[in-house]
Amino acid sequence: MLRIGWFSTARGETSRRLLEAVQAAVRSGYVDGRIEVVFCNREPGEDANTDRFLEEVRSYGIPLVWLSYTRYRRERGLPPVRQGEPLPAWRRDYDREVMRLLDPYRFDVAMLAGYMLVASDVLCERYALLNLHPAPPGGPVGIWQEVIWQLIAVRARQSGVMVHLATPEVDRGPPVTYCLYSLCGPQMDPLWQEVAGKSVPQLRSEWGEGLPLFQEVRRQGVARELPLVVETLRALAQGRARIDGQKVIGPSGEEIHGLDLTPEIEVLVAARQAGQPWPWEAPAEAAGR
Repeated sequence: MLRIGWFSTARGETSRRLLEAVQAAVRSGYVDGRIEVVFCNREPGEDANTDRFLEEVRSYGIPLVWLSYTRYRRERGLPPVRQGEPLPAWRRDYDREVMRLLDPYRFDVAMLAGYMLVASDVLCERYALLNLHPAPPGGPVGIWQEVIWQLIAVRARQSGVMVHLATPEVDRGPPVTYCLYSLCGPQMDPLWQEVAGKSVPQLRSEWGEGLPLFQEVRRQGVARELPLVVETLRALAQGRARIDGQKVIGPSGEEIHGLDLTPEIEVLVAARQAGQPWPWEAPAEAAGR
């Protein structure tokens, strides 16, 4: 059985949907595992969206631990961490306190699902942290908006989603799993034609994120994020891949550059688009018990 830790800032609906899906997959037996603890870097009363997430965790009976990042920083008069700059020493102190609070719990992997803090080296060394990123191995880095603009800038013909090991080098950790999808074809080609001859700065100025091509790339990626998280945990529980330090090991004991789950993910996405439930939403008997 795979023991799972769960890290989230939980500032939006997607964070709750990811937790709901994995908890349903565990309960149905689709994933042979258990969420041992949920950690949140916000405390009750700090944000309405996060409060709804925390209530959901409690409803599942999962142990819940929190340490407000905002309160920690403000009470100590610490400066904010600026994007792109090295993490200051106090961020490691925060992560050490997180580890102290989580010490009573044991888990094999920890899923970073909507966790908005960069994990320091001390946290990455302690746990096998799995991070969801909206690009394939070797693809663009950064937040999802910047990833999409980079794809448009190079007129990419393919993109993907991956789960990788979190490292201090943001979005560059070893891939654990991934899936790929096409950015061309009858649905995409007319959208590319609309932006022909225009630069990304022009498109950002004229359309912003309302650009139809931008919206469609985002839709394609989001459709695959939730099933990839579930299938990643399922693959780890089945031994199709395992984590050994900062290496990802395949079923035969060889080091791999990520497990390609594209076939499984495409079947799930197609079924979902046809109005079918996720397989982990089916009765336990149908899920393989």
